[in-house]
Amino acid sequence: MIDKRIASAAEAVSDIPDGASLAVGGFGLSGNPIALIEALLAQGTRELSIVSNNCGVDDWGLGILLQAQRIRKMTSSYVGENKEFERQFLSGELELELTPQGTLAEKLRAGGSGIAAFFTQTGVGTQVAGGGLPRRYDGAGGVAVASPVKDVRVFTVGGSSREYVLEEAITTDFSLVHAAAGDRYGNLVFHKAARNFNPLAAMAGRVCIAQVERLVEPGELDPDSIHLPGVFVHRVVEVGTDIEKRIERRTVAAAEGK
Repeated sequence: MIDKRIASAAEAVSDIPDGASLAVGGFGLSGNPIALIEALLAQGTRELSIVSNNCGVDDWGLGILLQAQRIRKMTSSYVGENKEFERQFLSGELELELTPQGTLAEKLRAGGSGIAAFFTQTGVGTQVAGGGLPRRYDGAGGVAVASPVKDVRVFTVGGSSREYVLEEAITTDFSLVHAAAGDRYGNLVFHKAARNFNPLAAMAGRVCIAQVERLVEPGELDPDSIHLPGVFVHRVVEVGTDIEKRIERRTVAAAEGK
């Protein structure tokens, strides 16, 4: 077995070059690999093409890379919590490939599983299949780059014939993920909602870098509790259990009797 421990987040991302593609775990701000993102920011890497459910917020998560104008393209399913994202997209500074959430998840899973493409009903009859979605604006209100037309075919499933759109899998140069615990062989355990896109992003990266809150010895993790086997993970860096974790919006109920 290979010991995949790395001493620091900075060392873990040190070979990510300008122009690299990355799959990044997280959903909203839950499960963001913030230590790796901050290390990438400090390193100065630019022109990144990032695949992630969203792009954080203006001052946290992937939003800090966006604020520093380090991102060339985002492939995402939700982008509504980041004002700087809106500004860069509408001004033509940022390219966006907007993808339905379930489709994005399956594109990552397929890429990590060696599946080149798949057919889905999601997006049939819309611009997702028919093309024309703005990917980059020209800065003057016009569309400089639009999404292409995709292949649509009819399949009979369960006695019913329906149209399906062809979606290509996603693989990236690197992936950055956050896990609650991991061992030095790269086996990972995620905590509840922070599991989200992290296993899928990990699978899609040719080199997967995982930050873990707690690093343990092989055998300490219950084999039945491992969410992602170490075969998908190449580097593991321990960031501690006190690492900052944010949520986008806190909603609480009034105490009884008040």
